[in-house]
This record gives sequence, C-alpha cells and structure tokens, in this order.
Amino acid sequence: MDTMKSVLTAKDKVDVRDVERPTPGPTDALVRIRACGICGTDTFFLHLGGMPAGTDGSMRAIPLGHEPAGEIVEAGAEVTDVKVGDRVVVNPQGVPSGIIGCGGAHGAMSEYLLIEGVETGKNVTVFPDTVPFEVAALNEPMAVARHAVNRSEAKPADKVVVFGAGPIGLGAAVWLKLRGVEHVVVVDIIPERLETALAVGADAVINSATENVTERLTEVHGRAANALGQPRPGTDIYVDAAGAPAVFQAVVDNAKWHAKLVMVAVQKKSDAIDLGGMLRSELTLIASQGYPTEIFEVTPELVEHHERFARLISHRVPFGEVERAFELALTPGAAEKVVVTFDGEA
Repeated sequence: MDTMKSVLTAKDKVDVRDVERPTPGPTDALVRIRACGICGTDTFFLHLGGMPAGTDGSMRAIPLGHEPAGEIVEAGAEVTDVKVGDRVVVNPQGVPSGIIGCGGAHGAMSEYLLIEGVETGKNVTVFPDTVPFEVAALNEPMAVARHAVNRSEAKPADKVVVFGAGPIGLGAAVWLKLRGVEHVVVVDIIPERLETALAVGADAVINSATENVTERLTEVHGRAANALGQPRPGTDIYVDAAGAPAVFQAVVDNAKWHAKLVMVAVQKKSDAIDLGGMLRSELTLIASQGYPTEIFEVTPELVEHHERFARLISHRVPFGEVERAFELALTPGAAEKVVVTFDGEA
C-alpha cells in the first residue's frame, strides 16, 4: 500500500499521520499538493478537537486543508478536462465526499489530494507557471473576499472602510481597488498589518488602538448625517472582516443615512450591540458567506496581480515543519497568512 502524510485534527494541535495514498478512478484526478494555506476555520477545528461525532459530545478527527494549489500527477482514463502536469487550484466544495478539509473525506494539507469527478470550472481550474504555488493557494480565501465585495455592490465613487487587516480584509481592499473604488480605508490595531494594507493599495489606514476612528473617517471621507440629521462620517460602505462586537457597534454609531455594512467575518456573540441604533441611519446589513460563484472568478485576476497578492503571505513554512506552521496560526498576533509549502517549492 502506498502511503502519504496527511494532517488531521487533534485538540489544539495537529496530528500528522501516514495514511493510504488515494487511487483515482476513471473520472478522478490525483493532485500533488505544492502549497496549502492555513485558515481560521482550521484553527477553529483544532480548538474543538475535530468535528462532533454524535450526541454524546465526542469529537472525530478530520483531515485539514482547504486552500490548496498543486499539479495533476494522475488522471483517470475518462478524464479529458485536465492532464498530467497541469497546475491547478481547487474548489473545496466541488466534490461528492464532503467539503475538502472541512469535514469531508479528504484534506488538502496532505502530500496528495483526490479530486473525484474532476471537471474544470467545477472543482479545479488551471493556472500558469508564472504564478508561484504559494500565491495560487490564496485562490480560495480571495474568493471569500471577492464575494464580500460583490455583495457590497461598491461603485467607483463610494467611500469604503474595511475593519480587520487579516487576509480576508486585505483581500477585500485589493478587490475594491481593482473594482475602481476611489477611496478605501483599512482599520486594524496591528501596525504591521496596516503597513501591508498600504502596500496592497489602501488609500489610508487607521490604527483604532491609538486613533479616534470617527474623527479619522470624517477627515478622509468628509462629513454627512444620519436620518436624524446627526453628524456622521461620509463613509458609504463598511466591511466587517474582524468579527468583534466593538466593530459592529462602531459601524452602527458611525453610519450615515443609507450606509451599508457587509459582514464577512464570523461574528462573536454579544449582548452589547445596539441594533436599535441601525434605525437612526437606515443601515443596510448584508451578510456574506463563502463564494457561491467566485471560486474561479478570481483566478484570472489573481494571476494578473499575483505580486500584489503575494504581499498577503506573512509566513511560508515547509511541510516538514507543519506543526510549527499551525503553532503560528494558533498564536494570536504571531502571523497573518501562513502558507505551507511542499518539497521546498513555492
């Protein structure tokens, strides 16, 4: 039996195991993973110790990894869409055995990944060798960010602020600028993240730990008012990529009449949010979940602007040190975007 190494969940750490290497069927393909990003969802599963296994509270270990890029090394006899040697990114939600790396049968933080019923545009798409594997591995999180921007329906004249300069927030800032939005502000409390935001194209940044957000937004976006005529910053669209209750409340407190709030971050429960305050601005709340159509919509622009997107990666860690990679991801403030690379190639 041929084996491969694969990363599974344990409690607050990873379990690297030797498992059976998949064998593709007639309509399947086998991808040799060359890079795979670590996501907040991965760390969520590690804090849980896996996924619930039943009503008794027990947990089952699951294979991790849903942000892969790699190359086709085997293709079934009936496969015509891809060929051996193609470099591909993957739609984790496009296979019948469950979401890759999120409770499905397969995880991409492995040496090889089986793509069942392989089909370009459905579960894989090919990218050129001009793009490093590590940057191509950003395809999935950048699809999440793109969906949030699509949901915002931002127009060039809109003034936009993004709260949270993690990978999704920074990705949203990039997509907003590529969409032609004239002024994008990014808010965070970590100076290094704000430096990255400027490097990828944000027009201004605000450190909410040291600056008054309301005053700074009024300074850069002008003055407007809410439905009661009370003064508010002229910001048209707020993007919450942070998920902290204080951010949600800050938007409610600052929103002008008919402003929008796009909620892409997973929200932490709180009783401190004054939802009634939304009435004073007729604030529109827009939820953004995943990437219903964006998973491969983003790929051509990711290819075109790959040097800009590469700035989102803070750590590149070889698979032989995958435990260290997850330790970085599990430690608040230690890393922004960690990508695990395989065979030393990125």
